[in-house]
Amino acid sequence: MLPRYATNRALTVILVTVTLDAVGLGLVLPVLPTLLREVSHLKDVEGHYGVFLAVYALMQFLFSPILGALSDRFGRRPVLLVSLAGAAIDYLMMAFAPTLALLYVGRVVAGITGANMAVATAYLADISDEEERTRRYGFLNACFGVGFVVGPMIGGLVGSYSPRYPFLAAALFNGLNFLMGVFVLPESHKAGRKAFEPSHLNPFRSLGWVFGMRSVMPLVLVFSILCCAWQVPNALWVIYGQDQFGWDTRTVGLNFACFGLLHALSQAFLTGRLSARFGDRGALMIALIVDAAAYLTMATISKGWMAFALCIPMAIGSIAVPALQSLLSKQVDEGQQGELQGTLVSIESLASVVGPLLVVSLYAATKTTTPGVSWLACAGIYLLCIPIFWFGRKSGAESSQDPAATGEYQPCGPATDEVLR
Repeated sequence: MLPRYATNRALTVILVTVTLDAVGLGLVLPVLPTLLREVSHLKDVEGHYGVFLAVYALMQFLFSPILGALSDRFGRRPVLLVSLAGAAIDYLMMAFAPTLALLYVGRVVAGITGANMAVATAYLADISDEEERTRRYGFLNACFGVGFVVGPMIGGLVGSYSPRYPFLAAALFNGLNFLMGVFVLPESHKAGRKAFEPSHLNPFRSLGWVFGMRSVMPLVLVFSILCCAWQVPNALWVIYGQDQFGWDTRTVGLNFACFGLLHALSQAFLTGRLSARFGDRGALMIALIVDAAAYLTMATISKGWMAFALCIPMAIGSIAVPALQSLLSKQVDEGQQGELQGTLVSIESLASVVGPLLVVSLYAATKTTTPGVSWLACAGIYLLCIPIFWFGRKSGAESSQDPAATGEYQPCGPATDEVLR
């Protein structure tokens, strides 16, 4: 671990890096439907919108564990720098893409470079003690929320003049992010680096590895279910707001900014306090219940201001992310933090490949009769987490001394077959 003064500097830099990364990502969200209509010359773009989201997620699924494993081998800094430089170039290309095909190519590259969040999370694990990780993961997610205050707000305003302008702004922010990394960001992972093997190119390898650890399996299942539930707001928020509440591009940007601000406040001030008061597991249970109630309510509302109000409980529910990250990071050794975080991003991305396609199709089929069905389905999926989490606590505790909990468990062979049942 870095010396104290170097740790504080590195923490500041990585948090700013994540903030600028989120700003670049959030800039383009309010204008994606408009840009798709412009380049495709179609009025109804729900199908393309779902595919566009799925393509990004597919690339993250394929490349998150690879980037995580590469960062375990070569260090966090070089992997972050390459991905940030690639993102800046990619946003420039998308800003001038004249056809839908080139826009899809840009989205593919964006998904590859966007997998760097796994590396940033592993970086944070490198410079934090176990007792500090939940609080610092909260800071990390808070900074991502700050990015979603600034990014969509700028994107909504700038995008009202041209849907291309937010991509230029995103390229600028990623370029600044790259320069800051070059001149300020130190390396955090120097000792005990793992050799990079060809098997690391298999995105399913890390899934077998993490599901093969008996002590973390209930938590990984909870995380997987949450990823499925998150696809409803991720895929529908912009289109649902435009269709049901008549939101324009600026209102969409303002709504994202509202949620981002509340999300940042929740992550910065609630996560650490709830974790200290109730433990990581208690904080996770609170988040599950609050978020499920918010989605149930979302299915019944009819006014746009009500969606703004629901950003409050949804922001409180977002503390599930750092609580889960902290619980899971304590189950593997320091040399495998990159692979673990890459695997978590990979699970989320895998859910995001199929999820948007199914969610958008369900919404398109029911939007004229019962548009709230998708939100009800989201709440139902969310509630599946509670029994798995609750009944998995005992088995997780009993297996805390199991060899699988050390992170040395192999992803194949008879032992794994027994664990996976």
